[in-house]
Amino acid sequence: MENITSLFSQHGLLALFFGVLVEQLGAPIPALPFLLLAGVAAADNGVFAVQALAVATLASMIADSVWFYAGRRFGHRVLALLCRISISPDTCVRQSELSFARRGIATLVVAKFVPGLSILTPPLAGAMGMRVSSFVLFNIAGTLLWAGSGIAGGLLFHNQVGQLLAYLSQLGDTAMLLVACGVALYIVIRIWRRWRVKRSVASLPRVAPAQLADLLERGEELVIVDVRVSLAADAQRTHIQGARHIELSGIETAPVDTWPAKAKIITYCSCPNDASALKAAYLLGQRGIAASVLHGGIDAWIDAGYPVETIGHA
Repeated sequence: MENITSLFSQHGLLALFFGVLVEQLGAPIPALPFLLLAGVAAADNGVFAVQALAVATLASMIADSVWFYAGRRFGHRVLALLCRISISPDTCVRQSELSFARRGIATLVVAKFVPGLSILTPPLAGAMGMRVSSFVLFNIAGTLLWAGSGIAGGLLFHNQVGQLLAYLSQLGDTAMLLVACGVALYIVIRIWRRWRVKRSVASLPRVAPAQLADLLERGEELVIVDVRVSLAADAQRTHIQGARHIELSGIETAPVDTWPAKAKIITYCSCPNDASALKAAYLLGQRGIAASVLHGGIDAWIDAGYPVETIGHA
């Protein structure tokens, strides 16, 4: 924290710009201290608050635009890359998609206040085919709210922030040790939870794309379940011919009485490590229905050159 304070005191708006830019690009460097320090500095200069808000918004929009176009160009592959470096790689995309399903594009407004969601929202918006104008409008609104809140916090509580910074400086290595212990405990808990979930689904059978194609060609009785979250209204989605769309959140209550008794059940998604499809198969197993998982999901199916149906959303 002392290094951040020193950096800001020497470079001001430039430090704020790069602090926000680097964080929004995905580096584990918090931008909030820079925003708070900008608010503290603005206590003696009201114009500085406006300048800081503009600089922070510009930096964030540059980073978010990079991720948005990466998502539009590379789709869920860029999301999988981001999730591989997260603590919860098997669920982060699904949680972000659920947020879009519940809040729509308003997710862009609140994303920066939710840990883990901020970095994933721009590429997910791009992968979902969101219009550039919609992305820019709602992302700017969310960025202004987020950056403005941080600067306003520093402005309103500049005395308390100054005292806190002085206290942390006095603690020195002790403060860093406490923070490191807290982060380590958090990581251990998340890794344990991830291991527990993985163990519960490790025995579920997988079906390769070639095997599924062969089953379809032979006319085998199948129930193929697409468990992906519904996409944005202006997006297009592709699915395997004949697949039934049942979101993961609805698997436990989905009516399965009409499913053929001897049909082979296969679930699939588009997420790292087939996380959603595995959980769907597990939940179906809890209901007494044996299910397999399409290995690699629809991405592997498409990469193998097998046909899909495309449905445009109005």
